[in-house]
Amino acid sequence: MKLEHWCLCFDVVIDISKELNNGVKVEYVDISPLPMLNTDLEVNGTFPPAVEAFRQKIAEADCYLFASPEYNFSVTGSLNFLQKVIFAMLFVPSVAPLKNAIDWASRPPNVWADKAAAVVSAGGGWGGGRSQYHLRQIGVFIDLHFINKPEFYLNAFEPPAKFDADGTLIHAESKERLKKVLLSLHAYALRLKGK
Repeated sequence: MKLEHWCLCFDVVIDISKELNNGVKVEYVDISPLPMLNTDLEVNGTFPPAVEAFRQKIAEADCYLFASPEYNFSVTGSLNFLQKVIFAMLFVPSVAPLKNAIDWASRPPNVWADKAAAVVSAGGGWGGGRSQYHLRQIGVFIDLHFINKPEFYLNAFEPPAKFDADGTLIHAESKERLKKVLLSLHAYALRLKGK
């Protein structure tokens, strides 16, 4: 699964959010400017500008959707990250390490805390399903509340074709499954907020 595939899935997520017609807005954010975690960069309770901006986006969100391929049964060093807010959706594909971004946002005060999340993945074999469970383990410590169902992991290389030659998701069943994940995440986020 190439990084570009998830970048192009951004268009599919936008289309789904418009189709849902529930006021969800989608925003694209690049996290590649984040420096590698180094607490020496924290000075008097402030973070480097790129980290501050990222943390602000995370703090403003009500929930998140992570999209990551799997390497060696775990999350990868490359990141695709969707952050879904009740009224805004943030999509962040980049080549920055997933764990690095998570760690920066978990520094005190932890801006991930007590928010809803979901994870989707695509790749060979199990379609990234094992990496999802590793990400969920990380979520336990940083107080992210992952939805349990529906799950979305996609074997991107098994027939029928899931992506066209440009890397755009074309598989109708997969689009429908992705839509169900977004609906479940939205409902769970509302429930956590008491709405």
